[in-house]
Amino acid sequence: MSTKSDAVPLPPASANVKPLNYREQFQGREVVSRFIDPCEAASKATMACMNKHNYDREKCLDYFQAYRECKNAWIEQRKDDRRNGRPSS
Repeated sequence: MSTKSDAVPLPPASANVKPLNYREQFQGREVVSRFIDPCEAASKATMACMNKHNYDREKCLDYFQAYRECKNAWIEQRKDDRRNGRPSS
């Protein structure tokens, strides 16, 4: 039995390692939310992989790793900005 998630090809895990520029994510918003996630694409790709493989985590380890790398890069970017006195939004 084919499902909708089977028809949509997954992006390569490595495509989501670099976070989006979080400053660009915050721009143009009336309310600045701390819940904007520049790694949303990596998160969604991870969940799509889990759905496609019936929640067999072992088959999606590359996606989990890409998400972790994305989050770590984002956190480091924010730390560097704070150290250099750049505002986060």
